Amino acid sequence: MKRLLNLYRFDFSEPVNYKTEILSGVTVSLALVPEAVAFALIAGLSPLTGLYAAFVMGLVTSIFGGRPGMISGATGAVAVVLVTLAQSHGVEYIFATVVLAGLIQISAGMLKLGKLMRLVPHPVIFGFVNGLAVIIFMSQLAQFKTPSGDWMTGDSLYMLLGLVALTMLIIWGLPKLSKALPASLIAILVIFAVVVTFNIDTKTVGDIASIKGGFPPFHIPEIPFTLETLKLIFPYALIMAGVGLIESLLTLNIVDEITETRGHGNKEAVAQGAANILSGFFSGMGGCAMIGQSLINTSAGARARLSGIVAAVMLLVFIMFGSGLIEKLPMAALTGLMIMVSIGTFEWASFSTINRMPNSDIFVMVLVTLVTVFLHNLALAVIVGVIIAALVFAWDNAKRIRARKRIDEDGVKHYEIYGPLFFGSVTVFNEKFDVLNDPEEIIIDFAESRVVDMSAIEALNKITERYSKVGKKVHLQHLSKDCIALLENAEAIIDVNVLEDPKYKLAVDKI
Repeated sequence: MKRLLNLYRFDFSEPVNYKTEILSGVTVSLALVPEAVAFALIAGLSPLTGLYAAFVMGLVTSIFGGRPGMISGATGAVAVVLVTLAQSHGVEYIFATVVLAGLIQISAGMLKLGKLMRLVPHPVIFGFVNGLAVIIFMSQLAQFKTPSGDWMTGDSLYMLLGLVALTMLIIWGLPKLSKALPASLIAILVIFAVVVTFNIDTKTVGDIASIKGGFPPFHIPEIPFTLETLKLIFPYALIMAGVGLIESLLTLNIVDEITETRGHGNKEAVAQGAANILSGFFSGMGGCAMIGQSLINTSAGARARLSGIVAAVMLLVFIMFGSGLIEKLPMAALTGLMIMVSIGTFEWASFSTINRMPNSDIFVMVLVTLVTVFLHNLALAVIVGVIIAALVFAWDNAKRIRARKRIDEDGVKHYEIYGPLFFGSVTVFNEKFDVLNDPEEIIIDFAESRVVDMSAIEALNKITERYSKVGKKVHLQHLSKDCIALLENAEAIIDVNVLEDPKYKLAVDKI
């Protein structure tokens, strides 16, 4: 409990621009509606399931999250994870899975696993962001299709393109003239006014689905509380928790860069978990941070928690009281808004730095982008990128191990090792020694090296064993304290074959 309380020390001293926060929150709430509906339909659930999730996720994470200004809600990444379970077992199992995923996320936050995001290299973040930008753009192409799935043609297409272009023009141009009001909100209102004034026949939010409903009902999932049920939903919950945390923490890092401030990953993980638990109990499909809506919010100047709270509350107001008006909102305005978000999300700087990046980093960035775009699996894309980046790092370091050789005035041969000794470099390490032709006494100096893992210890065992067989003595010199501790811990597993040191079975000479 003390650890949890330490995570939540709110700072109310920072000034809040109430006008900016409120107007930005209203803009975000309008953009949340079609996204929540679409993701619920992707998962095979009712639109209200997505809208309720967006409300609960947005409200809880805005109040308790680790990144003020970041927006959470129902997302496509979560919908893709849950679609199979929804089709096979129904919505009650979805609610239970969301609750379990929330518990897993809270555990991750309490264990401070958010710091693992430090292991995500910058090329992976570049690839993730670029892939997400492409996905946001491609998801808007569905608005240019008829209900039968064919592409629009003729006047309806030209009208939609014109309204989308006008939306984008306002969002791009208005900030150059004035920043008194969020350009995104003004663009939506202008397009709405144009459509109503000229009675233009174009696709609206109501053409997707009705958003009318009441306050999210409290509901305990109606499932059998048995071990078999747990075995069924746990894999889905684990994947959902992982996907949600990865997407949320990466979004947090991106918003950190934009705002030049620092969020709290572990605090965000706990808030995401609590939000998912409440979402499951209040008839929602769960979710995580939404990079598109977060960028809408931050680009409008919002930096505090108020904007997210306003967005969530306004979304509930739309559901309960304003559904008739919101359903008349032209999809062209929201489509133009999201296209501008995709353009702003894309890391265009990654093109200018390609010539200065190592080939391995370029490969990782492109691969993560492709996995994100074609598999729509953000967690898999990040994991693949991290694994490949780690393997490349290991390969590069494996080639860096060197040995400078010299024979002193006493006839002792010194091998001065440079670079880390670990699983990737042991082969090169073993090739450095001339066992048969070396003198009777050998010193292997690790002043500029480190023994990293069990493979390295085994390599030391093998090399001392090779010298011992031909009657030669080996001294290991200048091992660091952590290397000595590693060797001592491995004593019961691997016998480092130097017999004159009874404690470590290792000769360590101090100079």
